[in-house]
Amino acid sequence: MPPRRVLCVEDDRDTCEVLRFVMTDFDFVTVSTIAAAHKKIAEGDFDLYVLDNWLPDGSGVELCERIRASGSRSPIIFTSAIGQRQDIDIAMKAGADRYLVKPYEPETLVKTVKELLEQSSSLAFKS
Repeated sequence: MPPRRVLCVEDDRDTCEVLRFVMTDFDFVTVSTIAAAHKKIAEGDFDLYVLDNWLPDGSGVELCERIRASGSRSPIIFTSAIGQRQDIDIAMKAGADRYLVKPYEPETLVKTVKELLEQSSSLAFKS
């Protein structure tokens, strides 16, 4: 079975490098803007998305809404340094499955990704 595809939309290079290092079990693709994310998504589906909430060309919420509007049921994880309840609620209403507040341990993201992919696989199997 080929590795699961994960798209990470994150504008902080250091974060991307750390995540790439710990996400070796996955086909882990990183981009730094919403525009680049749209191009990658147009090239093929992803099994899971990791979205920063604040990006140079818009918000992760907007991207999340577009992913959901396209019919994708792939899990979406938000990551942000802002952990205010209002921001979390907005992301969850847009279609996010989880919201991690930075800084978080990279292993926490790996665990969350594996958990959500497992849940997603079992739901797809039941459908």
